[in-house]
Amino acid sequence: MFCFSCVCNEDEKELGRKVAPGACPSCGGKVQAIDVEGRFRLCFLPICFRFKRKYLCTLCSKHLVLYS
Repeated sequence: MFCFSCVCNEDEKELGRKVAPGACPSCGGKVQAIDVEGRFRLCFLPICFRFKRKYLCTLCSKHLVLYS
């Protein structure tokens, strides 16, 4: 039987952090923007590079989602 999860995976590497404007809706703490590089691999060959920005509260460590 072929195991697809063993062959392909995605690893993420943090590129940098900076202070983002706004406050956490749960605790009112400062928000940090984290730049992340995602790399999708198929049998150890990089297929796709993706750059994402994630938001995180510095006090409660809650992941925040930006709705526009």
